[in-house]
Amino acid sequence: MDPKLKEVSQLFERFKAAFIRNDFDTCTKLLSQLKSLEAFHHYLKKRPMQIHELTIARDIYEHAVVLSVKIEDQDAFERDFFQLKPYYTDACSGRLPPSPQEYPILGLNLLRLLVQNRIAEFHTELELLSAPALENPCIKHAVELEQSFMEGAYNRVLSARQTVPHETYVYFMDLLAKTVRDEIAGCSEKAYDSLSINDARRMLLYSSDQELFEYIKEEHSEWEIKNGYVIFQRAKESAPCKEIPSLQLINQTLSYARELERIV
Repeated sequence: MDPKLKEVSQLFERFKAAFIRNDFDTCTKLLSQLKSLEAFHHYLKKRPMQIHELTIARDIYEHAVVLSVKIEDQDAFERDFFQLKPYYTDACSGRLPPSPQEYPILGLNLLRLLVQNRIAEFHTELELLSAPALENPCIKHAVELEQSFMEGAYNRVLSARQTVPHETYVYFMDLLAKTVRDEIAGCSEKAYDSLSINDARRMLLYSSDQELFEYIKEEHSEWEIKNGYVIFQRAKESAPCKEIPSLQLINQTLSYARELERIV
């Protein structure tokens, strides 16, 4: 084996050993060394690259993507995913054997876009996938989540956490659950002055009162819990209500209608 490639391989073996024992600090340091190695960049830029060289490079970036989820770094996820993506293109062209991590990572990226509310990019990524990819459970999971979210079927979104197709999905599912609950909470405080604790718990899709109280304490400290009710009035009072100038709008509309009739 070429000495430079051997150096990369040995460092990557140390990275994988640290990854297995969940030593993510060491993983981060070793990954930084892997990316900065002149030898590694040499093999990434070299044309044509050999199959084993491409496979090592793809494996490194796949581990980097999963590591970014483990350390909850979405910016690192995006950077590493876009560096990984060309290797999946090579696999499709027949240069590389398929990776068993390809569909889980593609589905993970779709879930990230959904969590970040980047719906246009979500659909762009979907359009780039092949028909067999769309039938994969990891991809279907993300697609069904997006449909449920757009339909407002928030109970389906939250229950989907129990059926994730890969353990790395839990991080983004928890973020999505928070987004859903924040959306419900915002609608609730605008629609009601107060709700009973039982109704609020069911509305926010919690299984226990304690979970509801913790959510209120962390996210909505302006709400008040009193006599078995969650009171939103304080939140409403903090936002000044603006009256709609209905008479002015009516006059403007009639004026536009007269002008339109005159033009016709």
